Amino acid sequence: MIMDISTLSLTQVSALLQQGEISSLDLTRAVLDRIALIDDQLHAFLYLDTDRALEQAEKIDRERKKGSKIAKPLLGIPLAVKDVLAVKGMPCTCGSKILENYHPPYTATAVRRLQDAGMIIIGKTNTDEFAMGSSTENSAYGITRNPWDATRVPGGSSGGSAAAVAARMVSAALGTDTGGSVRQPASFCGVTGLKPTYGRVSRYGLVAYGSSLDSCGAFGHSARDVQMLFSAMAGHDPLDATSQNVAIHSMDFTKNPDLRGVRIGVPREYFLPGMQKDVESKVRAAIEIFSELGAQVKEVSLPHTEFAVPVYYLVAPAEASANLARYDGIRFGPRLDGENLWDVFTRTRGEKFGDEVTRRIMLGTYALSAGYYDAYYGQAQKVRALIKRDFEEVFKEVDTIACPVAPTTAFKIGVHGDDPLAMYLEDIFTLPANLAGIPGLAFPVGFDQEGLPVGMQLMGKHFDESNLFKLADAYQQVTDWHKRSPELK
Repeated sequence: MIMDISTLSLTQVSALLQQGEISSLDLTRAVLDRIALIDDQLHAFLYLDTDRALEQAEKIDRERKKGSKIAKPLLGIPLAVKDVLAVKGMPCTCGSKILENYHPPYTATAVRRLQDAGMIIIGKTNTDEFAMGSSTENSAYGITRNPWDATRVPGGSSGGSAAAVAARMVSAALGTDTGGSVRQPASFCGVTGLKPTYGRVSRYGLVAYGSSLDSCGAFGHSARDVQMLFSAMAGHDPLDATSQNVAIHSMDFTKNPDLRGVRIGVPREYFLPGMQKDVESKVRAAIEIFSELGAQVKEVSLPHTEFAVPVYYLVAPAEASANLARYDGIRFGPRLDGENLWDVFTRTRGEKFGDEVTRRIMLGTYALSAGYYDAYYGQAQKVRALIKRDFEEVFKEVDTIACPVAPTTAFKIGVHGDDPLAMYLEDIFTLPANLAGIPGLAFPVGFDQEGLPVGMQLMGKHFDESNLFKLADAYQQVTDWHKRSPELK
């Protein structure tokens, strides 16, 4: 057994592999051992590809001994993938019974690019069904628990990936973010998570929920970890019509943290009456550290923030209603018999979709129906444009926006089970970035009185992820919150 993998971040693992101090096979075995030891407590994984992972690790080690591919920083490192991203040869259930035992015949572009960079796909992580949820309680295959407190949620919908990284089962994982599904779990689990600019990372192979909102994102322990993953994933893809051809800037993380000349805006609408006091105090303390590092901090206003929740819950369900129409028991997954074709559709969808997915399909179908389209979906798109304009105006004054990720730390499992609206309000601070298409980076800035992680997010201009990495790395150079890990045995 090599040194304790639970102490290693992605950047540390990369350095050790390139220096020849550890092998990919030893690393992969250590990851699998850690998962076997811990995951029964958390249920972060839905599927492990053990044999193929070990075979790939052995092959990579042989290539290293020959002196080939040594320059690849991600070569031979295990990666966990949220189970809404297609990986050829692995199941892709989307946390739903309607895709039980479905195996896609291709691999998502974001995953393939990381494979091309040498990463080993160790397995698939749990998710709210079709990425619809803020707690990973909506998975048809069981809930995932928060590594810091097993009675609490890890966030959602990428809770499995966030929990796997937080519990040191893997050093890196992929997630997706439609309304906060990378940033909120990163906050709840005390890790670093990125939602890129819409169109910066290809959506090809991502099972669609809200097509104008979905983004492929990544989890690591630090901004440096996540930047390594992002730089390999990002770039134009002809298989995704929304993919943008924008250059990826190289990053230099060797400089001392000096933020002189950086302008940070703090939106007054993101500090609400009734939000958890520990969240506000820790985020404001982090903003003060940015100021001490030389950044200019000023209060700004995003006046249409209050409309983000109703806008999102019209736009996203409408798109989901269209995207999920294909799951009919004919083309994918299991089929329930009926007396005729419509009976097959009705029985299969009625019994195989979970409650939250059904709720959103019905809401979206209603919003798109004749006589209601203009009043609901049409109006929501108009207000969405105003939310985007708010950001455009603020970014004339500042370079980056700093604010909380969520109004609370991780909540108890089941606490919002009978109140969908309360669950939706958990995303109040993350939804605007998706509606505007801008990037957001979440990272830990402390703990509340119960020992639960508190996260903050930085939001930037379109395609300005590099600035978010720079600021978060400067903060992480002078703090150690991102190095803390839960005690699991």
